[in-house]
Amino acid sequence: MRILVTGGAGFIASNVADAYVQAGHEVAVVDNLSSGFRENINPKARFYEQDIADPKVLDIFADFKPEVLNHHAAQISVPLSVDDPRGDARVNVMGWLNLLEGCRAHGIKRVLYVSSGGVVYGDPEQLPADETFPIRPESPYGIAKATGEHYLHFYSRQADFTYVTFRYGNVYGPRQVPHGEAGVVSIFIQSLMAGKAPTIFGDGSCIRDYVFVGDVVRANVLALGKGENVAVNIGTGIPTDVNQVYQAVQAAMKNQTPALSGPARRGDLKAIYLNASLAEKILGWKPEVRFMDGVKKTYEYFRDKAKGV
Repeated sequence: MRILVTGGAGFIASNVADAYVQAGHEVAVVDNLSSGFRENINPKARFYEQDIADPKVLDIFADFKPEVLNHHAAQISVPLSVDDPRGDARVNVMGWLNLLEGCRAHGIKRVLYVSSGGVVYGDPEQLPADETFPIRPESPYGIAKATGEHYLHFYSRQADFTYVTFRYGNVYGPRQVPHGEAGVVSIFIQSLMAGKAPTIFGDGSCIRDYVFVGDVVRANVLALGKGENVAVNIGTGIPTDVNQVYQAVQAAMKNQTPALSGPARRGDLKAIYLNASLAEKILGWKPEVRFMDGVKKTYEYFRDKAKGV
């Protein structure tokens, strides 16, 4: 297959692109390198340095002629979306519409779209959240991701392609950048490696569903051939709060430096974790990497990178 991966210089999508290349697919990456890194791009993938919010991104469809679009490029910060809703929508809504126009104009066959199980359900009254829960996001980022799901459904009927929407939990693992609320594992690891005490915002009781990037990659591979016009949660179903995350990082690094305390951040949900049984039914997917093991793998990646290994 010819697969176009947006955001393919970034944390998750670069790992996905690697798996696609390894499976023998022809892969192209589009990324504006605003948060991704050139070093993450698979050398066997064709690279287009382009902002998806620029209409020129449509030229990539004409040049590469993809059969599959895997869309990971995004503005991912909830607090930043609260401060600048228009900036968030520029990327997460208008950029997405540019790509969907490319799909419609160039006969795409399949689309894999990354939404967010961590925000589109808002603060559910009961947990874990499954795909039947109401969509009621409480941040501009969540609103944009939910809006993207609706646009995807519309365009799939207009252009006659099939799709799978992934509602990710909090993805962590090798290549994760130490920025934003989703990057807390990387933030803690790299702060301690630099000899600094990281900050826990609020009382550390915010609960999330942490899913290892290797497990997420498997879902992206499976969804190339399974699932038709469906949204699935990709998570572990295990609630983990920020204090537990820090304890896991301390254990992996054998570092007992106490964390600093900071004010709670605007836009953060109190608790969300996911029921991913539909992904198992439709894709044959379920998480395999335990959180403690994933944290250890993540630390070893950054340790080895610092040593130049």
